Amino acid sequence: MARYSLRIKKSALKELESIATKAARQRIIQRIKSLADNPRPPGASKLSGLERYRIRQGRYRILYTIEDSVLVIHVIKIGDRNNVYRSK
Repeated sequence: MARYSLRIKKSALKELESIATKAARQRIIQRIKSLADNPRPPGASKLSGLERYRIRQGRYRILYTIEDSVLVIHVIKIGDRNNVYRSK
């Protein structure tokens, strides 16, 4: 299987930086990096009504889209499970 390239929105980077503990940030970064090898890992869910996927890392959620034709993953949002699905 080919390796996907990762793209992270600036807003998602800000959300990542706002996570309180360094250990939690490092686990999320590792989880995002693992998407390059397997964009649909066990436990990933497709969100209903949208072309987005969700993976869990502890109490945090990572929302992303997959472009299989060009092998790109776009990380859209990173946040606490209570707030990540809400639109601003």
